[in-house]
Amino acid sequence: MKFTVISIFPEMVEDVLSYGVIGKAIKKGLIELETINPRSFSIDKHSRVDDRPFGGGAGMVMMFDPLAKTVDHLKKQDKNLKLSFLSPHGKILNQKKINKLAQQRHMVLLCGRYEGIDQRFLDKYVDNEISLGDFVISGGELAAAALIDAVARQIPKVLGDDESAKTDSFMQDSLTAPQYTRSDKLKQVGVPEVLLSGNHAKIAEWRTMQALKATQLKRPDLLQDKE
Repeated sequence: MKFTVISIFPEMVEDVLSYGVIGKAIKKGLIELETINPRSFSIDKHSRVDDRPFGGGAGMVMMFDPLAKTVDHLKKQDKNLKLSFLSPHGKILNQKKINKLAQQRHMVLLCGRYEGIDQRFLDKYVDNEISLGDFVISGGELAAAALIDAVARQIPKVLGDDESAKTDSFMQDSLTAPQYTRSDKLKQVGVPEVLLSGNHAKIAEWRTMQALKATQLKRPDLLQDKE
C-alpha cells in the first residue's frame, strides 16, 4: 500500500514513521511512504503557501494555488486518487474505519497548517475529511502519522505476526485483557494462576472475560454501540 502525505513539514511525518514496526515495513517495501511539499509548487520567490484571510481575522490561511498544483501533479500519476484531509470538521476515526481504509491501494493525506485552508480548494479537491477526535493540534502531520500507523498495522506481514493486529483493542469492539510477563523483582506474584496453567482453552476464556470486564469498566460505550 502507498501513502502520500502533502505537508509543508514532510520531515515530521517521515521521522515519526521511521521507528518500530512501521519503519521496518517501509524499509522492507511492505508499505510505501511518499511526502510532497506544496512549497515546491509555489510561484512566490519565498515559496509562500499562506496569505492573510479575506475579511480579516487572526492568523494566515493556506492558499489555493500551491495546493491545487500539488494535487494536479499527483493526479497525473494517479487519476483515480482520492484526497483525505486531516481536519476537526471530519468524522472521528475508529477501528472499523481504519480496517476499511486498509483495503485501499493508495491513500493521499493532506496536512493543514495555520488557521485553515482556502475553502475553494476544499470544495474542489477534498473527497474525505478525517478527525482523530474533538480537539485541535497545530497541524495535520502528527494526525497523518497516527492514521498511517493504524492503517499499516492491518496490512499483511507488517507486524510479523498477523494475529497481533486481530487481538488489538477495538478489533472486537472491546478493550484487551491485562497482560503479564517475567519480573526478576516480583517473580510470579500477582500473576493469575490460569496464565501459568498451560491450558490454552482456559486462558482464552479468561482473556475474553477480562477484556469484557475492562470494557464495561473503562469504555462501556463500546458495548452499547454493539447492542
